[in-house]
Amino acid sequence: MFLEPRYGGQRSGWIEVITGCMFSGKTEELIRRIKRATIANQNVLIFKPSNDVRYSNRAVVSHDDNAIPSILVASAALIPKHVSEDVEVVGIDEAQFFDKDIVRVCEDLALGGKRVIVTGLDLDYRGIPFGAIPDLLAVAEYVTKVHAICPHCGNLATHSYRTAEDRSTVLLGEKDKYEPRCRTCYAMGNILQF
Repeated sequence: MFLEPRYGGQRSGWIEVITGCMFSGKTEELIRRIKRATIANQNVLIFKPSNDVRYSNRAVVSHDDNAIPSILVASAALIPKHVSEDVEVVGIDEAQFFDKDIVRVCEDLALGGKRVIVTGLDLDYRGIPFGAIPDLLAVAEYVTKVHAICPHCGNLATHSYRTAEDRSTVLLGEKDKYEPRCRTCYAMGNILQF
């Protein structure tokens, strides 16, 4: 799917970003790409933020319960410390929860010849660009936007609607606190009946 351009004899790396709303399959797509890299006998490492232990504290897990082992890190700056020279593919899940250093870390890894696959929410529950994801989208060579289905009208869902009362920007949760919605149903807010 992706060609590996060469520059000065060194393998060229790149950044792939998989983004969209909650329940759109971002982590599922990350796991799929990582599994394909493993089938190709590439050395892979996967990371996720240490504050995201919704499903597991030792694996990246999709909402469909597919899992792949990962390393929990408290900050983006800790990622390169785990990446040895022989690692060819680096996966990073839930990048919106990392600090802005995640952009520099991804660029440095790509400059070092790594294929970097990153997932993250493009918008928070308020519809505002989330964390460093907009900056990652700007520097990525490949961007994939995935969509969920709005449970109210059946259209493509592009927003993560928070059903919980909490107003903090980061509130880890699943279907008990969020649902995917299309632009129209998201804008209607609590007018919809649950």
